[in-house]
Formats: sequence, C-alpha cells, structure tokens
Amino acid sequence: MECAVALALDGVGGLGLSRPEIAALCRRAENEFVGVPCGIMDQTASARCVAGHALYLDTRDLGHRHVPLDPAAAGLSLLVVDTRVRHALADGAYAARCAGCEEGARALGVRSLRDIPSEGLESALGRVPDPAVRALVRHVVTENDRVRQVVDHLEAGRVIAVGPVLTAGHASLRDDFAVSCPELDLAVAVANGAGALGARMTGGGFGGSAVVLVESGSEAAVAEAVTGAFVAAGHRVPRVFPAVAGEGARRLRWPPDGP
Repeated sequence: MECAVALALDGVGGLGLSRPEIAALCRRAENEFVGVPCGIMDQTASARCVAGHALYLDTRDLGHRHVPLDPAAAGLSLLVVDTRVRHALADGAYAARCAGCEEGARALGVRSLRDIPSEGLESALGRVPDPAVRALVRHVVTENDRVRQVVDHLEAGRVIAVGPVLTAGHASLRDDFAVSCPELDLAVAVANGAGALGARMTGGGFGGSAVVLVESGSEAAVAEAVTGAFVAAGHRVPRVFPAVAGEGARRLRWPPDGP
C-alpha cells in the first residue's frame, strides 16, 4: 500500500522519484509515523520486484539481483496460509528484537550481526551473556546462511530443495527469534504432515501468514488439512490460496481494456 500510494503521488506530482527513493520514503513512513523500527526489505521488494523472480537484497548497500522463481516449471506450487491473526508490530515486541540484535552485535564487537560468520558461531555466542540475546544472534546468522542456500538452489534450478530450508527457517523463527504464534506453528506442522515439501511463517511475525511449498496437485489436500486443524483447534478459519512471484508496485491501465 505504501509503495503503491507513493508511486501514484510521484506520477501525479511529476516528482521523478526513483524506485530506491520510493522504498526509502516508505520505510521512513513506518519508522517515523507508525513507530515500527523496520528495515527496508519489504519496501524494496514492493518497489523493485519483477515477475517470476525473487529479490536477493543486501540491505547494507542495497545491492540486489533478481533470482528466477518459477515453482510451476518444477511441478510445484507455492501456497499462502493467512492465519487471520493480526500483526502487532508497533506494540514494542518488534523493537525489542531489534534492540536485542544490537546488544548482541555490541557484545561481539561487530557493526552488524551479518558480519559474524556461521563457522564457529556457537563459540562466539559464548561471549554473549544474555541467553535471550544469544538466541537472537543465532537466528540472524543462521537465517543469512539459509537465504544464501535458497538463492543457490533457485539459481541451480533446484526449487524442490528449498522446502527443507523453509522449514528450518520457521523453527529458528519460532525457537530462537520467538516471533511465531500457535496458529503459524500449527499451519507449518500440519502442512508438512500433509505432504508439503516445506513451510515457514513470513513477515514480521506475531501473526500473519505462512508460505508452503507443495507438489502440484496436492494443493487442495494440504489446504483441507490445515483448515481442518484450525477448526479443530478453535482458531479462525484460515485463508489458503496459491501465490506466484509477481511484479511490484506499478501503474495499471484503468479500465483494463481502456485506451
């Protein structure tokens, strides 16, 4: 929504904003007006993604490349499970994770946790006195490795190999970063139990959606299993729908068949 509005205002006002500038302004809106100390990943994806690709982004220097993402060509599908649990990122929980990561970086004498190599991680964690902060550090370092693994798999055409990496990422988000919730955990566990190749929560956590990689033809069975489990647990009925890697914010012709 932020990027779409910014792009529309840019067009109406003839401001000539670049896509990186739009992403930066949208991040500023969340930081200064909403009060969420978020990074720039989501805004950059919304401003710069192209269809059929994932965006591999270095948030330090904003270097990026587009990585092919076409599950259908590999006989797979990507499902989204919207738990219908509301995010509450402005209530301090997200900020607390950011502060913990900063504390971990200071304890380890680095500018950012991305500067910590995964080799020897457990040994390095011994220098972080707070166990909660150690868990945050572990998640960030291992998650960066998982991102690189997924990029390697996609560029090599091994889409099916992404599944276990998704599930490992969810376990880390649940156990180390502690931003999952019962509904997301249930969606991931049931989807995998119903034959999915992998699943994980996505977004800032504390609610929202999970993404599930499945073999084509098994979408209905996985969706039915997840929905049934939610009903049995007394949760709201989730929305389950297929997703593709689409283009980011863009101008649309309206009406679609107009001049």
